[in-house]
Amino acid sequence: MANITPSTPTDSRLQALADGLKVRARELGFQQCAITLPDASMEAEHLRQWLELGYQGEMQYLEQHLDKRLDPRLLVPGAERIVMVRMDYLPPDTSTLRTLADPNKAYIARYTLGRDYHKLIRKRLKQLGQWLQQEAGPEASVEFRPFVDSGPVLERPLARNAGIGWVGKHTLILNRTAGSLFFLGELFTNLPLPVDEPETESHCGRCTACLDICPTRAFPEPGVLDARRCISYLTIEYRGSIAPELRPLIGNRIFGCDDCQLICPWNRFAKRSPEEDFKPRHSLDNADLLSLFAWDEETFLRNTEGSAIRRTGFEGWQRNLAVALGNSGGGDAVIHALKARRDDATPLVREHIDWALARLAATEGPSPLPILEHPGAKRIGD
Repeated sequence: MANITPSTPTDSRLQALADGLKVRARELGFQQCAITLPDASMEAEHLRQWLELGYQGEMQYLEQHLDKRLDPRLLVPGAERIVMVRMDYLPPDTSTLRTLADPNKAYIARYTLGRDYHKLIRKRLKQLGQWLQQEAGPEASVEFRPFVDSGPVLERPLARNAGIGWVGKHTLILNRTAGSLFFLGELFTNLPLPVDEPETESHCGRCTACLDICPTRAFPEPGVLDARRCISYLTIEYRGSIAPELRPLIGNRIFGCDDCQLICPWNRFAKRSPEEDFKPRHSLDNADLLSLFAWDEETFLRNTEGSAIRRTGFEGWQRNLAVALGNSGGGDAVIHALKARRDDATPLVREHIDWALARLAATEGPSPLPILEHPGAKRIGD
């Protein structure tokens, strides 16, 4: 990315471009657009301590390019500003808590029920950058580069710096008018647009609902996540054997977990997404565990084409379903399905099938889900 030429627009012109950019962002389907400096250096100590404690688990990529994470100008030379955007993703009629309450249903994190958001947001960000280039004119030599979970970018601190929201005790960005059920995206540019005011205060107060409700106690302290105990990490990123003591706590969550968001009082302001691509596909918002466990690899690949669910891989999918079936209501059909899959399963999946069979033989029905018993449970999607 080249440096700005001597014909940099005047301050008034830059302000007009920033105002127009935010209007165009809304036209492209983003619910908010704000501008900040390419600087995340204030996160240095927190990030290094978090890594030293090993809370990243096996996500070694988080240990790489620390210099670029803290100084985005090293990632995109010539970058003067980062345009932050958010896009609501809550789909309609997802029966969220009813699905969690039924041990024979599969719970999939709400953000991934539809098509993979990465391509959609990246395309819109590219269109936003092209608008900026055109409006600024060739004399400004505007360049840009979009990011959507696609590089060493500390998007949450940058979103806070841009005023999108504050970092909640569950480590997610919270917005006073939208809660936390939204995606973030970044557009790096060499145009020195005026920046927005950062969010300097937390509005969580004394509330610890998100910390208290976590099934696996993945938050050692407010604002700190131990990914090694996080259900989202275990069911999506982690490729190994899930610790036996954590398996019963996963319940019927087979891809991700929303508990800390579902319980958050701020998510009473969460908005339904108008995006067609975010609507559930293949009835994954109301699927039976047994029907999903019956998929072979070809079916898995076909039904998850263009979906973020592919990230877990077929082996991880079967592993997660075996755990969930072990936590289910059981019955002859479940036991038969587990035994039928066992001989052809990989060693990793077979281990979790054996655990599930042993658990079903030793218990009488599933354990209650704490989020359903919590008096503050927010019935998002119900």
